[in-house]
Amino acid sequence: MRLAVNLGYMGLSSSQDMLTLAVEADRLGYDSAWVAEAYGSDAVTFLSWIGARTERIALGSAVMQIPARTPAMTAMTAATLDHLSGGRFRLGLGVSGPQVSEGWHGVRFDKPLGRTREYVEIVRLALERQRLEYAGQHFTLPLPDGPGKALKLTIAPTQDHLPVYLAAVGPRNLELTGEIADGWLAIFFSPEHSGEVVESIAAGRRAAGRGTDTHPLEGFDIVPTVPVVLTHDVEAGAAAVAAYSALYIGGMGSRDKNFYNQLACRMGFEEEAARVQELFLAGQHRDAAAAVPVEFIDATALIGPPERIRERAARYAAAGVTTLGVSPFALTLEERVETLRVMADLVPTTVQEAPTP
Repeated sequence: MRLAVNLGYMGLSSSQDMLTLAVEADRLGYDSAWVAEAYGSDAVTFLSWIGARTERIALGSAVMQIPARTPAMTAMTAATLDHLSGGRFRLGLGVSGPQVSEGWHGVRFDKPLGRTREYVEIVRLALERQRLEYAGQHFTLPLPDGPGKALKLTIAPTQDHLPVYLAAVGPRNLELTGEIADGWLAIFFSPEHSGEVVESIAAGRRAAGRGTDTHPLEGFDIVPTVPVVLTHDVEAGAAAVAAYSALYIGGMGSRDKNFYNQLACRMGFEEEAARVQELFLAGQHRDAAAAVPVEFIDATALIGPPERIRERAARYAAAGVTTLGVSPFALTLEERVETLRVMADLVPTTVQEAPTP
């Protein structure tokens, strides 16, 4: 199990703090650093800046939004970042949600599975420097009724195979991820509730003939973003994460279409998830955070003193996690840097002691 750092996006942290964490993670030997985008700072610009200030750490988008860019533009960007970083880029993609897709990008949020499949196929064709000729339900290249020409990318990525990751939550999207992607960017991953989730990915891998017959997940990277709080008071640590959990369960989507709320329901928190959403959509954000069950937060985060976090981290490894995405939750930059250092000390021991899945 490797370590990654999830830096989020500006607003939750300052740009300088995010850079400091990336540089420290690089020094500590973390495998990768991931940057998000919503409707503020974009992932690409930030990754370029971080790449110029680091030496070894891989650079991942978590995620570049599918409705924000044409697949050809995404391929251009991926190839450029991979070239500039010496082959360190990892392309994380996601469809976002209906509110952002339609409200911010002006792209209909319809048939996300089919759109994602076609998008990834076109990106890969472009990165392989094939001429872009594609006739799909959502994308047609070149357009059939104009002067468009089938072109190919004029530069090549440094990596022979630039890895593609998908952010997925629902069972069908997870199966698609296993089928067409090299890795999965997970949120609210609970080792105790991971069996069906991981099996959905394995089913997609088997359907595509990927991995091996006995180990369909071989070669596949499972990367959950996991809040980490170093504390001797687990309930106080959970309270530090509660607003983050409430934002997703209550506010990331409409009342009828919130993938994270549905995920909490599948984990057995249906009544509590409905209450969190009701409060959040009513503008009672503090009450919504207080309504997030401590049990949910503790199941999807690493909270406690080092010895408790070591034991909990072993469960992630046993559940099939290959890269643990550390999201340090602390008030000061110094405390967040210390969290990265403590995790670097804990996880190698955890991996050696982790039981066989």
